Amino acid sequence: MSRDGTWQDAEALETAAGTAGHCAHGADTAGRLADGTVEALAAAGFTSAFAPVRPDGTAATTATFGAVTQAVAAIGEGCTSAAWLASLWAYNGRFTAFLPDEGRQEVWAKGPDTRVVSSMVAAGVRAEQVDGGWELSGKWLYVSGVEFADWALLSSAPPREGDRSIRVFAVPKDAFTHEVSWSTLGMRATGSHTLLVERAFVPEYRSFVWDDMRQGVLPSGTGSSVHGAPLFAVNGLTFAAPILGAARAALRLVEDQLATPPSGARAAARDSARIAYTRAAGEIDAAALLLARVAETADLGGLAEDGAAFRSHRDATLAVEILVGAVDRLFKVSGTRGQATTSPMQRIWRDVHAAGSHAALQFEPAALAFTQRLVAA
Repeated sequence: MSRDGTWQDAEALETAAGTAGHCAHGADTAGRLADGTVEALAAAGFTSAFAPVRPDGTAATTATFGAVTQAVAAIGEGCTSAAWLASLWAYNGRFTAFLPDEGRQEVWAKGPDTRVVSSMVAAGVRAEQVDGGWELSGKWLYVSGVEFADWALLSSAPPREGDRSIRVFAVPKDAFTHEVSWSTLGMRATGSHTLLVERAFVPEYRSFVWDDMRQGVLPSGTGSSVHGAPLFAVNGLTFAAPILGAARAALRLVEDQLATPPSGARAAARDSARIAYTRAAGEIDAAALLLARVAETADLGGLAEDGAAFRSHRDATLAVEILVGAVDRLFKVSGTRGQATTSPMQRIWRDVHAAGSHAALQFEPAALAFTQRLVAA
């Protein structure tokens, strides 16, 4: 990824997108990404996109939020679940910048192919402070990509704004297991299963305060502006980019349908289908522009400006609402053919609704946060 917003290895990205798209139906049916897709995503550089260090300790990140958003959307045009994993790998790598130096070095000792997963959905967690660190036990829900993980970042409790007692622990794969628990209508292949830890020792240097990550407060002399972006201001990009790609794929399906001369009852609905397609095309473009502004604001260091972070949170959630509506419109236009189990349209429709329900993408909390300063005035 270069600083001008382009992906450094365009050929590897194209290969990953093609592989993901080719395997999308099988992944949806099996409830698991194909190994070839996972390897292609890693080879394309998603695991290291926001990595804070190289094995020699020098800064590694050359990515921008804009470049990652575009690349994830490109994967999403073929497979939403694959794009979800690619995006989470990138953003979870960004989170490791909040670890003390020794912890960062240990997590990334394997090199740029290190696969980091995370969950802040803690259930029955016990984090007991012991000599030199913590003893950690519990389970964490919805850990996308856990089957392929090298490391996991796990919270000690469900995060609460301003709570300095909640910590995040970096745990290696030999210290956790998982149980298959992910069976959903959409996003079937993300492998968002339950992760379990039983009395694992986590040294002090492999932990940080969750609220520091929320605010973007890095350890002294660590990382870059990319790593120091407040979590709530850019978290929407993580989950919105796959939806953007899926919406573009749905648009192309209807475009292909419109290019086929209609007959019978379909001919009567021709004009309304063209109008619906055009409206959806504009909506998808509008959502893309909103997400581009979120990324650009973060890339240019503009999140420190008054209200910019709250605006970015608002924009990402609003963009997702627009994209879900556009896909609904396109799904309706596709008719019975789009509902066939062999059609990618019904998979896209399911995936977009499932992804759009993520807690980070809800417009209401973003709206209340955006207007809080008005109410407090």
